[in-house]
Amino acid sequence: MTVRRNVTPWASAALVLTALLATGCAGDKNNDSRSAPSSLSATPHGYVEGAQEAAEQQSRLLLNDPDSGSSGVLDLITGKVHKTAQVKGAVRLGTDGRFGYLHTSSGTHVLDSGAWMVDHGDHVHYYSAAIRDVGELPVDSRAQVRSDVAVTAVTDEDGRAALYDRGELETGSIASLRTLPGTYTGAVVPYEEHLLAFADEGGTSKLVVLDREGERVASPDVECEEPRGDAVTRRGVILGCAGGALLVRTQDGAFTAEEIPYGRDVPAKERVTAFRHRPGSDTLTAPAGDDAVWVLDVAERTWTRVETGPVVAANTAGEGSPLLVLETDGSLHGYDIATGKQAARTKSLLTGGKRAGPDGSAPVIEVDRSRAYVNDPDGKKVFEIDYNDGLRIARSFDLDVKPVLMAEAGR
Repeated sequence: MTVRRNVTPWASAALVLTALLATGCAGDKNNDSRSAPSSLSATPHGYVEGAQEAAEQQSRLLLNDPDSGSSGVLDLITGKVHKTAQVKGAVRLGTDGRFGYLHTSSGTHVLDSGAWMVDHGDHVHYYSAAIRDVGELPVDSRAQVRSDVAVTAVTDEDGRAALYDRGELETGSIASLRTLPGTYTGAVVPYEEHLLAFADEGGTSKLVVLDREGERVASPDVECEEPRGDAVTRRGVILGCAGGALLVRTQDGAFTAEEIPYGRDVPAKERVTAFRHRPGSDTLTAPAGDDAVWVLDVAERTWTRVETGPVVAANTAGEGSPLLVLETDGSLHGYDIATGKQAARTKSLLTGGKRAGPDGSAPVIEVDRSRAYVNDPDGKKVFEIDYNDGLRIARSFDLDVKPVLMAEAGR
């Protein structure tokens, strides 16, 4: 089903600025070390005071050990770890590409990785700046944080949502813009100068489009049973539902919502609850129960179920790259998505072969345009994998921080 409604755009100074951008960036080089920053212009597009524009992606890994509270940022250019403020008791670590969000029972700590990119579709700009702790958001571990270039939307466990000024976060301050009226199911997602959310209407979750004041400007006639999981792609926003997913995007000045059903009956335990993908990619992954992985090709509007061994984590770079699956044998496995056949595997990367820590946290696979990263908490290591070369281990990083939680920024 495709539903269209006309929506009046909301102007954002940040977005007006991006409309003026016109120059391109160099791409990544495929080697075993990242290139150091190099200035590309006197006043780079999207310039922020103190930042440097670089020719290549400036990836950094955010790390945290919930038990000790030790936190740090691993610079993948230099291989050095920058220590940050201690954050004990974190149960989740999320990122919006630049900022890390360490969720604890008493609040959510915001960490500026000092690395980000600005994607203009036909070209990308990469930036690096100082790493710093920003402060605390007054929401607990179950809060969901989503951002775009102008605002950061924080939805608490009761469905109340607040907007924060993204520009203020970039200067090291936390400034609340407003609290939205009403409550919502799942995360409120900023998109195309608006906000996407699910409102409970008579026990049914219906998609609504809000302006940045929280006023409803469109209500596409689309329902979503048990909304869980979301991802922003170049083709639109994917929102997970019990029957598959919705693809929400703008077309001819209106928002459209298109269903992408699983195409089969899927038991509750095998449905998607969260998506993983490479930022900028239109190929999404999620566990399909204990021994399989879903791959959603947004361009083709198709789901593929790949049978694997017992799954700890999954991800893919998309665009013809292998499906990467960390399995309970501790090895990273590469699968051909089209055939479902295993094409490569590594030695065991997990010390002791542990699947998850006592708090339920498990290792993850972070993917960028040329490498994948796997954290080994007990071994205090992070492995860099060249997924285009038979899952070759390109580098390994020995750490002082136990990397129980890990997320990549700068992508």
